[in-house]
Amino acid sequence: MITEIAPAPERVEPRPAKSRGKRRAWDEVPRWHIYVPLSIYLLFTLIPFYWILLFALRPAGSTSLVPWPMTFDHFEKVWNERAFGTYFQNSVLVGVATLVMTTLVALAGGYALARFDFRIKKAFMLALLCTQFVPGALLLVPLFEIFANLRMINSLASVIIAETVFQLPLSMILISGFIRNVPYSLEEAAWVDGCNRFTAFRIVVLPLLRPGLIAVGSFAFVHAWNHFLFALMFLSDQSKQTIPVGLNTLMSADSVDLGALAAGGIIAAVPVVIVFAFIQKWLITGFSAGAVKG
Repeated sequence: MITEIAPAPERVEPRPAKSRGKRRAWDEVPRWHIYVPLSIYLLFTLIPFYWILLFALRPAGSTSLVPWPMTFDHFEKVWNERAFGTYFQNSVLVGVATLVMTTLVALAGGYALARFDFRIKKAFMLALLCTQFVPGALLLVPLFEIFANLRMINSLASVIIAETVFQLPLSMILISGFIRNVPYSLEEAAWVDGCNRFTAFRIVVLPLLRPGLIAVGSFAFVHAWNHFLFALMFLSDQSKQTIPVGLNTLMSADSVDLGALAAGGIIAAVPVVIVFAFIQKWLITGFSAGAVKG
């Protein structure tokens, strides 16, 4: 007769009693030691934003420290008279196209780096890392020559390609790290079920990469939205310029329209703030934990 032997109960080690007289050092720090430095830091962070709002919303020539009476004349001026509506559309087109192209190419390259072994893999990874030490200004002359030979100067396509090339190395490295965190056994199980490599990647791996793709895509979009040099060098027609170049046109050697410049800065900053407000959850998850959910 076989009987099941009950496991012996685990021995619970008694926890040492906490000494009431001994407390950790950070427990004894008064709350104001934390709140006061944070409040000062927050104050210095918010003052520039309030100053921009002040110049953008108060009437021209006013010296009041409160934007009252409030006016939107500066926004109307930069949007209609300074063609910021056109600049805004061009920036959206460049940012979205850069996001899509960077994400797709980096996804393919990152998968190859994470799942395949080849002879020059380490050298290729080293070359990708070394490109991060090259400033974008050094790429202006060769890129200008290439686009001039291809007759792509003064077209948004040249800016999109330049921004994509500039963002690809770091994006590829990041996505390859996210793909390595996905267990290879998940793809093998999909192959056993009859999926080919592309179908297994689309069904199994791609959903797990959502935080990483959002993180990479958001940084590609923000960089393309804020970048000044490529748009300045490759675009000469005013109807094809982007918001950073448009802000530069508000400043001249003799005078600066502070109200219009502040209004243009708010128009340039609000879309980025809205985007990060919606994707911050995915952004933090993507950079902290990778892409796997076990």
